[in-house]
Amino acid sequence: MSAKSAISKEIFAPLDERMLGAVQVKRRTKKKIPFLATGGQGEYLTYICLSVTNKKPTQASITKVKQFEGSTSFVRRSQWMLEQLRQVNGIDPNRDSAEFDLLFENAFDQWVASTASEKCTFFQILHHTCQRYLTDRKPEFINCQSKIMGGNSILHSAADSVTSAVQKASQALNERGERLGRAEEKTEDLKNSAQQFAETAHKVEIMMKWKC
Repeated sequence: MSAKSAISKEIFAPLDERMLGAVQVKRRTKKKIPFLATGGQGEYLTYICLSVTNKKPTQASITKVKQFEGSTSFVRRSQWMLEQLRQVNGIDPNRDSAEFDLLFENAFDQWVASTASEKCTFFQILHHTCQRYLTDRKPEFINCQSKIMGGNSILHSAADSVTSAVQKASQALNERGERLGRAEEKTEDLKNSAQQFAETAHKVEIMMKWKC
């Protein structure tokens, strides 16, 4: 089982939530630790996860999840409602970059994703979720590549693929219907021609008998 599948099962499923996406990250800048802070749990992996509740009305949230060194389990840390997200900064709109910033009402973090593609996928899901579930104040997406904001996202591509498949199937059925219609017309024409030929032959036969 992958780490993301395990997070979904351990962290979100028990709360009747559904994880939409996650990105593994590291801080770009070290967080200041109070001088009196003592003790620690060693190295850890950090994931930023996006989830929604299964119950209506749907609530979306962003959760920071950690997995500490030597442990197979995951720990839920900070969490924000999607409404608290104010700005998503992609850092560089002109190239694939793994860096990004998230600004909330009461927090600001600077991250580096494990890969630029993983960040891009997470951004696409995040942008789509904001458009779907937030009706009033939506976060600002800045310095993001057009493929994240526009029609090239994986979600739009998937929808386009389904639409294209339906259109092709419909076209094939229409063409098949037209071919069947033409075949029926030809059959009817042949039937009429045969009937006319039989009637003509019968008339000729009668005329021949009269002449005899």
